[in-house]
Amino acid sequence: MNSITVPSDHEANMQVTPGTVSIHLRPGGKTSFMLKVRPLEKYPVDLYYLVDVSASMHNNIEKLNSVGFDLSKKMANISLDFRLGFGSYVDKTVSPYISTHPGRIHNQCSDYNLDCMPPHGYIHVLSLTDNIADFKNAVNKQKISGNIDTPEGGFDAMLQAAVCQSHIGWRKEAKRLLLVMTDQTSHLALDSKLGGIVIPNDGNCHLKDNIYIKATSMEHPSLGQLSEKLIENNINVIFAVQGHQFDWYKDLLPLLPGTVAKQIESQAANLNDLVIEAYQKLISEVKIQVDNQIKDLYFNITAICPDGSRNTGMEGCKNVRYDEEVLFNVSIAMKGCTTTGGQKYAVLKPIGFNETTIINIYRNCACQCEDSARHKKVCADETFLDGEKSHCKTTNCSSNEDTSFEKCKMHQNQLVCSGQGDCIGGKCFCHKSKLGKVYGKYCEMDDFSCPYHHGIVCAGNGECEAGKCKCFDGWEGEHCQCSSLSAKHCINSKGQICSGRGHCVCGKCECTDPRSFGHLCEYCPNCNNACDENWSCVHCHHSNNVSQIILDQCKTSCTYMMQYSDKTSDANDKKKPCCSSSPKRKET
Repeated sequence: MNSITVPSDHEANMQVTPGTVSIHLRPGGKTSFMLKVRPLEKYPVDLYYLVDVSASMHNNIEKLNSVGFDLSKKMANISLDFRLGFGSYVDKTVSPYISTHPGRIHNQCSDYNLDCMPPHGYIHVLSLTDNIADFKNAVNKQKISGNIDTPEGGFDAMLQAAVCQSHIGWRKEAKRLLLVMTDQTSHLALDSKLGGIVIPNDGNCHLKDNIYIKATSMEHPSLGQLSEKLIENNINVIFAVQGHQFDWYKDLLPLLPGTVAKQIESQAANLNDLVIEAYQKLISEVKIQVDNQIKDLYFNITAICPDGSRNTGMEGCKNVRYDEEVLFNVSIAMKGCTTTGGQKYAVLKPIGFNETTIINIYRNCACQCEDSARHKKVCADETFLDGEKSHCKTTNCSSNEDTSFEKCKMHQNQLVCSGQGDCIGGKCFCHKSKLGKVYGKYCEMDDFSCPYHHGIVCAGNGECEAGKCKCFDGWEGEHCQCSSLSAKHCINSKGQICSGRGHCVCGKCECTDPRSFGHLCEYCPNCNNACDENWSCVHCHHSNNVSQIILDQCKTSCTYMMQYSDKTSDANDKKKPCCSSSPKRKET
């Protein structure tokens, strides 16, 4: 039967309950439970400023000098524990992103008559601290830098700030805010190839002495990768953008859950209010997503908002206050048991929160133990939590392995379950493979070990059985890539396939007789029966003395012989037939 176990959580400071859930499901089964999210009041806040320090941001950086103290006073109304940190970025330090001219490589902004620091991908300047004086000193010492092109390396720096948790000092219990200040767009993943950088971003931390050391050897992250790392590390992003590029960042918000975009006024006059407004918007939104999704397990999540509205889990609820609770109706259905073994669990993650719900999955894929009045069966509960199988040993369940194993073999001399599964009660339960799906009555089928055609196993026109494509009706070829109708192109005028000297493969003849050649294997001058087969075509070489009926026949059945004879006949005897014959043969 299907069942669910939800432990009681009594911690007053928990925002997400329950913390763990255990469910037991059989194929076709379904169960559900309620998940609650309650935002805490006076949440600890970690705010890390990630600032574009290219020359055009000069005025905004100066404004940061007064941010720390003013902002900390305003944040006191919504958080009792507030910390600030700081980092800077420009772009990848290779051409064509920066000037590599010897006179400019160390001072990219000489055109502004300013003394700039060398360009850099990302530098972590100050770890999160509640000492506002330290933040102010770090900002005062910050110099601007520069580059050539307008897109900057913001996504590179954002990923490092998210994953380098120990360097930044992100606290587990805090709301994590990453404020990105810029006036330009950011480079995307494939842009790096312009600089000869082709190694994909690995999503790991690469800070050495607080400097990002892979800026010139790894690509920018993709939007999907960046989104994954931000969610994984519970980072909420505030894009603080000055100028006409604000709309570019605003369009990114659906692709980066847990982010907001705000526009900076001239000389960042509204920066403090911007942070407060963005923070309140972020904490008033409650959304949820499923991590570690399991094959054949389907989640349907409905958010029940305090105002009575209902949305999908990823749409969630907006304008949620501290004293309000968001309910999520989580429904889990199991379609089948195509994979077995190994630890399995799913994670429900409210975006931007540091708490999750772990769902331990127990999938029962074999028969159930039945009443003593019913016939005996072997029972197996395939427990995904510890990967072990437990077998019923009661009076109404028994096993006869010698007999059942034979039922699990496709042929007598083959392996049990084709060596790709376990035999339980005379029935195969296929192993899970990281390469793909293993299935079939004897686990003889899979979707990965056969030849591929245009990236698809068996061209999508057959099934993979024991490493070879078994084509569906109407298809043929090693990869099942050819229509059976193409065989008509292999038939000669006599109705023979490849003139009886070869096989038709995808509408083309493959000659099996090494002496034959031609599109239909029709040319074979050294074959023993060549003269016998083509004697009737001799008249075609004496076209001056034959009737029109014979000429018409020559065009349909002897054209290739006429062509061949013309190519091989002696220059002084062009009308000599290809084969000599006895008078008896001629009479016939």
